[in-house]
Amino acid sequence: MPVNHNDEWIPNIVIGQDYDQHFAEASIHFDVLGRMADFFGRDMPVHLHAQFLQIHFIHGGKSHFYIDEAVYNCEGACVFLTPPAIPHSFMTQPGITGYVLTVHQSLIWYLLSDSQNNQLDSEHIRPICIEKRLLSEDQLKLWHRLEHSFEALQDEWQDEHSDKNFALESIVRLLLLQMMRLAPEKTETQTVASEELRQFRRFSELLEKEFRNRWPLSKYCSTIGVSESRLNHICQRVANCPPKKLIHERVLQESKRMLRYSNLSINDIGFELGFTDPSYFSRFFRKQTGLTPKDFRLQSSL
Repeated sequence: MPVNHNDEWIPNIVIGQDYDQHFAEASIHFDVLGRMADFFGRDMPVHLHAQFLQIHFIHGGKSHFYIDEAVYNCEGACVFLTPPAIPHSFMTQPGITGYVLTVHQSLIWYLLSDSQNNQLDSEHIRPICIEKRLLSEDQLKLWHRLEHSFEALQDEWQDEHSDKNFALESIVRLLLLQMMRLAPEKTETQTVASEELRQFRRFSELLEKEFRNRWPLSKYCSTIGVSESRLNHICQRVANCPPKKLIHERVLQESKRMLRYSNLSINDIGFELGFTDPSYFSRFFRKQTGLTPKDFRLQSSL
């Protein structure tokens, strides 16, 4: 399954475009393994998700996962975490059941921010493989809680309760923390083999830290140490999207989150996101969504 990253480029799969159109505007996607396996196949070749973290929960049987340069052959129940922009492939036996959770990287950093609101560095979000059969008695208690979190996530995903997005985000946060508690401490962070993937991840990290400061593209490039044309090539190749659009999408995503969940005025939200002119923030938002911030907030409250 491993490939030579320099000789063969790795396809980027976007769940909301390639599989489930309903996910196009969402930060969380959840599905059962069987349904996705029917679509993509049980023997999934090497690919990546440029801006999305993915978790596979397997109920049992034999499974084979390749994540970056590590290979895992598992028997029985197990769970895998693949960070954004990490090449991976997997194979599961026919009939094996489980869940697949896909989460946008910006939501991951938001959910795992500490009490000082400092985002976790990407090195803390590392590939994880946990096999139930290798856990101690105390760890098995945490495993059962992890199972229940996946079941709760499935129930919430299938129902249409009020504040559904808030509930989904809360369960995902709990699930991530449970996985980190169970993760082997000695597992080292895998390095990305391709220099282009490494630079894309560096851009993603900087974007998460600086998007509120409205950095121009030139500043991202000088900090990373690449030209604008080089970064454009990298982002187009990895994410099929130019860096300026990725910057705008990140600001828009945060705008929507704040309009939905905060009590700040629209002007204050604009200032928080680096817009010194409130009318410029409104024009930016309307250009991206077709709605004014006020109309979006009203629709979200219905």
